[in-house]
Amino acid sequence: MSKELLSALTVLEEEKGIKKEVIIDAIEAALVSAYKRHYNQAQNVEVEFDSKKGNISVYAVKEVVEEVFDSRLEVSLTDALDINKAYEVGDSIRFEVTPKDFGRIAAQTAKQVIMQRVREAERSIVYDQYIQYENEIVSGEVERHDNRYIYVNLGKVEAVLAKIDQIPGESFNPHDRIKVYITKVENAAKGPQVFVSRSHPDLLKRLFEQEVPEIYDGTVEIVSIAREAGDRAKVAVRSNNPDIDAVGTCVGPKGQRVQTIVNELKGENMDIVEWNEDPAKYIANALNPAEVVDVIFNPENDHACTVVVPDHQLSLAIGKKGQNARLAAKLTTFKIDIKSESDMVNSSKEKSVSETNE
Repeated sequence: MSKELLSALTVLEEEKGIKKEVIIDAIEAALVSAYKRHYNQAQNVEVEFDSKKGNISVYAVKEVVEEVFDSRLEVSLTDALDINKAYEVGDSIRFEVTPKDFGRIAAQTAKQVIMQRVREAERSIVYDQYIQYENEIVSGEVERHDNRYIYVNLGKVEAVLAKIDQIPGESFNPHDRIKVYITKVENAAKGPQVFVSRSHPDLLKRLFEQEVPEIYDGTVEIVSIAREAGDRAKVAVRSNNPDIDAVGTCVGPKGQRVQTIVNELKGENMDIVEWNEDPAKYIANALNPAEVVDVIFNPENDHACTVVVPDHQLSLAIGKKGQNARLAAKLTTFKIDIKSESDMVNSSKEKSVSETNE
């Protein structure tokens, strides 16, 4: 048992990176509990593991006293002086009390401790590996699904894709390869838990970084993303180089770059618009593909505005079920009220009549 245990400790240190000292401390603590449990001993005991020979010894620690009241915890000064003339009242003496059959219990306990430490170390390694990918995009293989999750194999860990993080209408079969965005990594009791998403706006950002080198190196910057996963997204970009067109760079030759992203997201429509430091121009760009005649800001709320569009562009500006306007508002962080030119003219006339009557 001694040689096997020492050999196991060496292997663990070399292959798992678990230091011998850490495991030995854990084994000694576990053996103290095992000794008290198996031999109904409640006194102060210590277990010593010889890291060179692999021998395990149990010691009862007793205090030197004038008069003994509990022989399990105390030893008389007279008996102590027989051992060593230097002992005094208050000193502690260790007496070896290793049971003859303790080797079997020690071996079983050591095995349990080592297995537990290995599991902890493996969980820690996996956690350390994936925590660095938090807020990043990774590829994985679909394994299975149930009513709550799609389970995605990322290599050393199984990630979970919750319904809220799935793209509506998207379905996968086992062994499908998919790209997911790691939203959170938890070091749970049962092991690292990795949560991933397909609907998170930053998935779109990471996909653009993969497909557009100018975004990855910072020449072109994604300023904002508004997304309704599986249906439509708006991405505001700007160029940090006056000679480079931000929108054209993201779209790519014949639309190849953006089409790759659209294909990955199973046909999600993509509007790439140019960010502008002028809020009016930025809002107009955000409402693309609709034309904008004017942007009138609310004097009482500097983050609210009325956007005027041609009559024939009103439905296009608002979008199906208000989606275009909703995404534009989310993209720019402005509260946007869209009106046609006719509505604005009528409103102005009504306001003029009201003021005249007053």
